[in-house]
Amino acid sequence: MKFFFLRFCLLIILSSCVGSSSVGIFGSGVNIALDPRTLGTQIDDSIMQKNLQARLSLVEKKYFLKVNVKVLDGRIFLGGKVDEPEEKLKITKMAWETKGARSVKNNIVIKQKFSFKNMAKDVLITSQLRTALIINKKVKAANFNINTVNKKTYIFGIAEDEDEKKEILQEAKLIVDLEEIVTSILLVSDLSRQKE
Repeated sequence: MKFFFLRFCLLIILSSCVGSSSVGIFGSGVNIALDPRTLGTQIDDSIMQKNLQARLSLVEKKYFLKVNVKVLDGRIFLGGKVDEPEEKLKITKMAWETKGARSVKNNIVIKQKFSFKNMAKDVLITSQLRTALIINKKVKAANFNINTVNKKTYIFGIAEDEDEKKEILQEAKLIVDLEEIVTSILLVSDLSRQKE
């Protein structure tokens, strides 16, 4: 039992260290130094993201803490938890109304009863996958965000090519308690504008 607890604490510490390295001047998400998007696209995406976050918090202050917003090349990715299905629809509508939105992918889940055990498993799954991506030399781990809710893992980011995307999925499939993988991984070739 002590070994499990020590291992669990170590994984939490590791995951918090990794998260801070992927925060750039435009917020969390894809590491700017490794980001294949142009600086202009990065700024446009950051403005869209801040705009939507501000509008959501004006409507309901709780959305600021409960809803994650990521914008990548004009594509909006939503995650988090809300209390009612109507809230999910309302947030999706607001995302589509954001100027410059090319698409909206809504991974918001309706809140269910959580236990400490389930939350601990989610943290463990996320930490294990982050660690695996950092160790894997074929993956630029800083280019990906990972969140787990009810053993369902959401992976968001930019992959250099199909091989890197496949590596990430293979690593995710090796995680013991992970039940479902939802990917929002774009390839560099999918971006509308890239660094020259």
